[in-house]
Amino acid sequence: MDGNVEDFVETARNKQALNMAEMTKVDCRHIDVFYDEKQAIYDISMEIQDRAVTAFIGPSGCGKSTFLRCINRMNDTIESASVKGQIIMDGADINDPSIDPVLLRSRVGMVFQKPNPFPKSIYDNIAYGPRIHGLAAGKSELDEIVESSLRKAGLWEEVKDRLAAPGTSLSGGQQQRLCIARAIAVSPEVILMDEPCSALDPIATARIEELIDELRERYCIVIVTHSMQQAARVSQRTAFFHLGKLVEYGDTERIFTNPEDSRTQDYITGRFG
Repeated sequence: MDGNVEDFVETARNKQALNMAEMTKVDCRHIDVFYDEKQAIYDISMEIQDRAVTAFIGPSGCGKSTFLRCINRMNDTIESASVKGQIIMDGADINDPSIDPVLLRSRVGMVFQKPNPFPKSIYDNIAYGPRIHGLAAGKSELDEIVESSLRKAGLWEEVKDRLAAPGTSLSGGQQQRLCIARAIAVSPEVILMDEPCSALDPIATARIEELIDELRERYCIVIVTHSMQQAARVSQRTAFFHLGKLVEYGDTERIFTNPEDSRTQDYITGRFG
């Protein structure tokens, strides 16, 4: 093949990969959240990219976790909560009454602040989701899903000889990776993480951060974090929340080095928080 043609093909492939990475996966439009009469989120609109990590930062009580839970309708489980606005995924509004929230949560996985393995074996923690969603035709397929999920979560080599052991027998960092593997097992498109490292030691935190960086090649990841250093390390886009409002949203490097809003500057320099 001619060298110029090869260069053209390579350039086209690179552009295609870049366009795939920059595609919007979740389009949030004018989101308001109320707990009874108290408003917690005010008119937030943002586009969240596919195959990238988006970090939500801000002081405690600013609404970042509440907004995160809108993306897989976890706020539905709170009787006093109501959500207004649209969240578009693949052309459909996930808040439409015709959308089954259980099926939605198989597409939008969630990893919580504190590791919460089921009171089951390591194997059954991973197999549970594929079983109830009918993703495996038999035991061999289920075995493949369990192994693949544990490998993607960087846990397979550590647990492959004790899959029958309780998930709760693992260390805190291993339990959190088990929960990530459990989320991956149902083939989600988006993974939400609500302060996934806040209960972990520095070594376990570093392993989770490495894992997040690996997973972003396959998934849209949104992470809530109180650690600005973590947001700077793992994310490509950062959103700063304050008092229930989205103050600023953009490329992580720009947010941390040249923010447009003085409130963002004050927060990242430690003047409040």
